[in-house]
Amino acid sequence: MNTSTTPGSIVLTEVGSKAVVLTLDDHQVAALRAADLVTVSPAVGGQWKIKAGRKVGAIRVGNLEVEVTPKVGLANMLFFLGYATNPGFRPEDVAGVPTAGLWPALATSLIRYTRRALASGPLHGYATIDDTLPLVRGRIRFGDHAAARPGLPLPVEVRYDDFSKDIPENRLLRTAIQRMLTVPRLRDADQADLTELDARLAGVRVLPQGAPLPVWRPSRLNARYAPALRLSELIVQHCSADPGDGRYAIAAFVVNMEKVFEAFIGVALREALSTYGGHTEAPGRWTLDIGQSIRIEPDVLHIIDGRPVAVFDAKCKIEPGAGKPTNPDVYQMLAYCTALNLRCGWILYAQGTESATTWRARNTNTNIGYRPLDLRQPPEQLLKDVRHLADRAMREAAVPE
Repeated sequence: MNTSTTPGSIVLTEVGSKAVVLTLDDHQVAALRAADLVTVSPAVGGQWKIKAGRKVGAIRVGNLEVEVTPKVGLANMLFFLGYATNPGFRPEDVAGVPTAGLWPALATSLIRYTRRALASGPLHGYATIDDTLPLVRGRIRFGDHAAARPGLPLPVEVRYDDFSKDIPENRLLRTAIQRMLTVPRLRDADQADLTELDARLAGVRVLPQGAPLPVWRPSRLNARYAPALRLSELIVQHCSADPGDGRYAIAAFVVNMEKVFEAFIGVALREALSTYGGHTEAPGRWTLDIGQSIRIEPDVLHIIDGRPVAVFDAKCKIEPGAGKPTNPDVYQMLAYCTALNLRCGWILYAQGTESATTWRARNTNTNIGYRPLDLRQPPEQLLKDVRHLADRAMREAAVPE
């Protein structure tokens, strides 16, 4: 069911919401289509029909705000995003995320974790600096100096190590903070808190839009930063802000839930299967035919000693009435099992609370397994369900001798 909190503010639910008809100008239509959060199509009377699909998030185009909420809830969505990128992302990293809108949820969580990270002051570390100085410090960059000012001794191009707070961890935090300062529907208190945290990181460089994330590795020294850094990665990766060189300022956070589900399942199964040795491919890459011309790419394939031993395919079907395998899904898994010489393959669905089920294919020794996953349950239980499935798959899907 659609709701509208204020004029110009539209809230839809991922897959299944009725379309909303609005009056939009050409700039708004172009911005909504470019963000690709919702579908925008012409309606009668010169209006436009907006409908949610499999993508969730929020976009602001001037005074127009459109939000598509995930059926799994904001906290679980953020957990799936974080875990798919880094299995070190823990359920507690998104614990207590407010549910009243994506922007407030992200801002409140970022403020909470960043306050904890900076409680005893910003981290400092040694950073390599390239600079132009009137004296020699560190090492002279002879090639750069010769190119910049041939024949002149000063100033000199140098490179040196400085003990500074301008380190990857702080760059990531400050970039996330500044991105959040551009988004709509933040409380005045959140704006003030973000501004205060940004001031504490003054002098730290901010990443430009589209720049790769700075590399950081968990350690004893940055342990207090870890939750804030993991959330900051999500914000920097998925949140864009454009001051608008045209008519409107634009801010957007867009996530494809189908891809998120598949990536989450791939990482969760890889972690669960790691205790059995071998390696996990997500997606797997194999061929159906002897001539190796027809490729198959199951979502997850576990291999030990060069032989496939378990195969899984994830289906993010959350439309009303979906949640059970269709004939094409079963045919696809049967083809995987045949090509991989496996006795069992598993289809995972992104909804449902039933227990795992298997079917035996006629005239074969092949079982097709079906496992619905309740994505609304707490992340700890969901990961436990995935581990149980991995254990069962390793018992039932061994390669026949």
